[in-house]
Amino acid sequence: MDIEEFKKNKKTAFLAEEYLRIENEEESIKKMAEKDQSLFALAEEELKNLASQKEVVFNQMKDILTVENEEEKFPNEIVMEIRAGVGGEEAAIFALNLSKMYKRLADLKGWQFSIIDESKTDLGGYKEASIEIKGVDVYKQLRFETGVHRVQRVPETEKSGRVHTSTASVAVLPIRKKTKVEINPADLEIEISKAGGPGGQNVNKRETAVKIIHKPTGLNVRSTSERSQPANKEKAMTILAAKLQVLKEEEEAKKSASERKEQIGTADRSEKIRTYNILQDRVTDHRVKHSWYNIEGIMIGDGLVDIVDYLVKTNCKPQSGDADED
Repeated sequence: MDIEEFKKNKKTAFLAEEYLRIENEEESIKKMAEKDQSLFALAEEELKNLASQKEVVFNQMKDILTVENEEEKFPNEIVMEIRAGVGGEEAAIFALNLSKMYKRLADLKGWQFSIIDESKTDLGGYKEASIEIKGVDVYKQLRFETGVHRVQRVPETEKSGRVHTSTASVAVLPIRKKTKVEINPADLEIEISKAGGPGGQNVNKRETAVKIIHKPTGLNVRSTSERSQPANKEKAMTILAAKLQVLKEEEEAKKSASERKEQIGTADRSEKIRTYNILQDRVTDHRVKHSWYNIEGIMIGDGLVDIVDYLVKTNCKPQSGDADED
């Protein structure tokens, strides 16, 4: 039996060596029995015992790789990017609302939530923000959040009481340990600056913030959350690799459009996926054609648990009896 795959993996290499040791012992006993037939019965019993040991070791290796493959498919670390869309300052406030909603969800799920980089408006809304979330099943549960989120409400700054429609886009990038993309250092432009705090204040007088631009694609990432320049550079490179991986998957998916949903989920940031209608106290996910009520509870994060759980349960596909509402 070929166990090269197990030998190459650090997590199973020691078990592979044990498997080979047992195989060698089997061979030795077989040769001994061939030379001395009186030992045949004893050898037969010992070979049964060794075969049982081999099966146990093999199943252990197989289980380890199965778990590893599952973690690679659904890693326990993501970067979530939230950007204000149509709607000016109200869209920026909505983007901030979404960030707080996901922060509360992370708290409820026991995940780590940290801001990698953020850009705020004068009123405190988010132009854009990059957020790192770590925890068990985080990508499996949040992968369906990618897309355009739309809010319909009367802004606090609206004096005439008119309902405004604003949008914010969300992108969920899985951080995988095994990336399939290669990044040529010559393709990178790296900018170093001071990490800015609220109101433009510098939280650090040293130049620790790192921005990396991938010249062939125009993709750029920025990290300010770490205290050192090397740490921010490492984090920015990790995010860049995740973005390039998603870009590669999107390009591959376009070649076989019918398989796109299965290959990359709903990874199209331009797709309108959900409407938050404040006046009707309703949140509608347009992909599954299903609505939830108690929008206040959802917007503070508590009610989002039901939505996320439903999308995972249905694999983000419409169910019989669901009805879409705008």
